[in-house]
This record gives sequence, structure tokens and C-alpha cells, in this order.
Amino acid sequence: MFEKERNLTMTTTNLDPAIQARADVWLRAPYDEATIAAVKELFDTQQYTELTDSFYKDLEFGTGGLRGIMGVGTNRMNKYTIGRATQGLSNYLLKTYAGQTIKVAISFDSRNNSQSFARLVADVFSANGIQVYLFSELRPTPHLSFAVRHLSCQAGVMLTASHNPKEYNGYKAYWNDGGQLVPPHDKNVIKEVYAIEGPDEIKFTPNEANIHLLGKEMDDAYLNAIEALTIRPETVARQKDLKIVYSPIHGTGVTLVPPALQRWGFVNVHVVEAQAEPDGNFPTVIYPNPEEEEAMSLAVNAGERIGADVIFATDPDADRVGAAVKNSRGEYQLLNGNQIGSLLVNYVLSAKKEQGDLRPDDYVVKTIVTTSLIADIAKQYGVTYYDTLTGFKYIGELITSKNGQGRFLVGGEESYGYLVGELVRDKDAVVSAVFIAEMAAYYKDQGKTLFDALIDLYVQHGYYKEKLISLTKKGKAGAEEIKAMMERLRSNPPQTLGGIDVAEIKDYESSESYNLKTGKREVINLPKSDVLQFITVDGDVISARPSGTEPKIKFYCSVRQPLGNAADFDRIGQELEDRVDRIMKDIA
Repeated sequence: MFEKERNLTMTTTNLDPAIQARADVWLRAPYDEATIAAVKELFDTQQYTELTDSFYKDLEFGTGGLRGIMGVGTNRMNKYTIGRATQGLSNYLLKTYAGQTIKVAISFDSRNNSQSFARLVADVFSANGIQVYLFSELRPTPHLSFAVRHLSCQAGVMLTASHNPKEYNGYKAYWNDGGQLVPPHDKNVIKEVYAIEGPDEIKFTPNEANIHLLGKEMDDAYLNAIEALTIRPETVARQKDLKIVYSPIHGTGVTLVPPALQRWGFVNVHVVEAQAEPDGNFPTVIYPNPEEEEAMSLAVNAGERIGADVIFATDPDADRVGAAVKNSRGEYQLLNGNQIGSLLVNYVLSAKKEQGDLRPDDYVVKTIVTTSLIADIAKQYGVTYYDTLTGFKYIGELITSKNGQGRFLVGGEESYGYLVGELVRDKDAVVSAVFIAEMAAYYKDQGKTLFDALIDLYVQHGYYKEKLISLTKKGKAGAEEIKAMMERLRSNPPQTLGGIDVAEIKDYESSESYNLKTGKREVINLPKSDVLQFITVDGDVISARPSGTEPKIKFYCSVRQPLGNAADFDRIGQELEDRVDRIMKDIA
């Protein structure tokens, strides 16, 4: 990146020459003095591993857009990588919408530097003659998606690294439908970005007349639209005192989740005080991720003190939500993403059927690594379901591509991202949180908990048990190791997993499914992606994929067994857990 030829010489180091050449470029103008000093410090202190990881490649758009550790370098989030991405997006917008007034919405979360990065993005867009609608204060990612649609913008940018550790930040780019960039726009934008050879080609000087601030009026529009989605308002009215504990985990959810719950009529909402203040250092957690038991611990402790009916928490940009409810032993238990998604799908479809509002063209969407229980529920109600690649942008893309041909009701992915209704084109923890509360109210009205409702689903459709193992492999060496692991799985795929024969292998990179028993090959009708799936003769599904947003390789396992009655839940659960462990030992 930014590799214009320059006559520079540096002291010989043990850096790869190509990497040193990339770093050398950042040691003089037009880079600013602070940046030059920071790069020089890395050389002076011989931090060659850091220099390698900072400069060995350019940040790329993955399933979550541009995301990386903050710092100097081509592989870091900083003024120049963000400026270059914004200039590239500006150039693409100006070509795509030539002669038109172009509008872009921008928001940011609670992470360190998110607000200043958002202002930087606004400056660059405005300098390119683009009308910018910048949120005046931090707001959730789904609110940005809503604003793009509500204001008829051609694009949007959210400054966030979602649930990543505090060292990270990110840049999510959105198109005119309110969904994240997908092909061909993502690749076209990257081409424009790569065409920029130096920071002197980035327009950093803002045109203030082109920058417009968004405030309460946009919040009200979003909250009004959410309020209209309620399915059983009469149930909420009866259970308005439902005891709810909520934590924003130092993020943006505090701005909209409590008001949304209030709009729906819930009056007994307890926000976890120690995690209510937005703070990019996330002082009370190791990882600001509601998937993590540790991150949910303060909320669970608060729930135990008041006997909460439901506990939930959102990640820093409030697009993911995790939940805990009382199990059959009266203990608070975290639900996983597959369980929450299944409950939401069942709740929405059952309510629609009860109210006579299920239509032949209704549909739900999940990703290929998300539980098949959702597919079973959809089939029960005669509703079409679709699978997409991993990454919620593909769910948003599918909704948009149908262009009103059918009604999207609900969808989600195992990584705690869900959407009910068509207000936005991204996962929405604000909408999901109020629906989790409405579900809890509905089942409490029947003398049940959400955990009881989950067991009912397992008795009806079979007990699904899922597990995710993530292996972190940082830096250049880690990226190469992950690549080698995927290559080994392709060149020497397992024939058995956990003592069970593999019946089928799906390789989404080659778009081919291969049946080991019959030799039959079939085409997978999804875009190419670096994902492998192994399906056993028992129907177990094991998936392997490198993360698009973190330095990790992920292994997903889903197994199923009939559950005759609720009394067998613990016994069958342990049998499935043992089966999962045997399988995962063979592949991870």
C-alpha cells in the first residue's frame, strides 16, 4: 500500500526486504509527524515482529468489512488506511452515481478512536462533494443501517470492531439498501482503494457545508418503527412488570435498548450500572462479547439478586445480543446463539400462525453454520427457509435481492446476530432484545420460562447440540498457519469423525459437494467461500472456516438426537456433549 518509488535507505535489519520497503515509505512526508515518529520508534526498538504484522499486507474487506488493530502501518487501523478506504469508496460512489447528489450516513460506537475516525471519514466524504449525515453521538450499528434506508443514502459507514478486543477498530461499509457491501461492490471499492498510491491523493480537508448532524429525530424514527413490530402487545401489557436485567457492556446499546423496552411497555428494566457507561477500554470484561460467560457475569449476578425473568447483554455496537434464563434447576443459564435464534424463529412463526398472518410467500434465513433446528421449525409452519454464507451481510443481501417478492419474517446466525422484520439489513440487537423480552413475557403468561420453551422445541424436533471451537493465530505467521490447516483438510479430509463415518464433504471454495459413499458430485449454489463442511452418516455437521473479522480459524459442530420427554434432557444432553467432544478432537 502507498508504494510509490522513493529513494530511501534504512539501517539493515532482519526484516523481509519487501516489508521493510513498505515500512520505509511511512518514514517521511506526506505522513504526519506523529505517524513518522511511531514507525521510527518501532525500528529504533527493533520491534520487527510488530513491523512485520503492521506492514506485511493491506487490510482487506472480510465478512465484517475493514477491521484490524489500531496503530501505524498498512495492516492497521489509522488515519491513512481509513482515509484511503474512504477515498476509494468516494471514488466508486462518484463513478456509480455520476451527476447525482450523493448521500452517506456515518455512525460510530464506544471504541477508542471511533468518534475521531468517524469525523475523519466525514471529512473525506465531504471534501469529495458528498453530503454526509453524521450521528452526533455514538449509536448502534443497526441504527446506521436504518438511517441509510430512512434517508435514502447511497452508502453508509459504521466505525466499529463489533465484539473484538479493545485493541481493534473497524470500518463497516454499507450500500444503498442498508446492507454491508457484497459483490460486486466490495471488490469494486477495493479496486478503487488499491488505485490510490499515496496519502497525497486523499482529500482530507473537509467541506463543512456538506456535513449534517443526526440526533433525536433519527432516534425517534427508529424507535417508532421498532414499536410497530410488536406481535403480542396485550401480553406485554399483562406482564409489564417482567423483571429484566440488561447490560450494554460499555457500548452503544445503552442509547436505544432501554428506550425501546420502555416503548414496548416494560417498566421493570434494570441496567447493569457497572457496565452502563460507554468505554472503549471495556474495564469490567476481558472481551466485550456476550458470547463469553465472563462478559455476561455481572449481568447474571444482577439477575440473581433480583430474581430476573430474563437477562441479556449487547456487544459494543449493539448488533449482537446474548441472553440468560433460569433452567429447570432454577439456575441462570446462558443460551447459545443457535438456541436464541431458534426460539425467536419459533416465536414469530407461531404467533403469526395463531393470528392468521402467515402468508405463502413468508420466509426465514439462516447461515450455513447455524443450527438446522431453524429449518425444522420453518418446515413445521410451511415457511420457506434459505441458507446463506456466514456473515449477516449475506442475509441482508438475500432480503434485498428478493425485491419485495416474499416477506422476510425473521433470521439469524449462531454468533448471536438476529433480525426480526425488514427495518434494516443487518443484525439488530435492539430489535432482538425487545423480542426476547416479549417472548419471555409470553411464556411467563403461560407459566413457563424461555428454557421451558426451548426444551419443548427439542422434544418436538430433536435435541440439537452445537459447539464452536475457535483457535487464535495472530499475525502473518498465524495467517499462514490457518491457510495451511485449511489446505490439509482439503488435501487429506477425515474419513471418520468421532468414530462416525463421513458421508459427504461440501467445499464452498470449489462450490462442490461430494458424497463419499456414492461418488456423486453436486454444485453448491452459493458464492465461493473458504468453508469446508463434513456431514457424517448420522447427520452430524462439522464446519471449518477462517474468520473474516478475527485472526482465528473456527470449527463448528452440530449433532442431534431425539428427546422423548423433558425428563431425559440432562441425560441426552450429556450423551450429545460427549459425541461433540469426540468429533472435535478429530478435527480441531
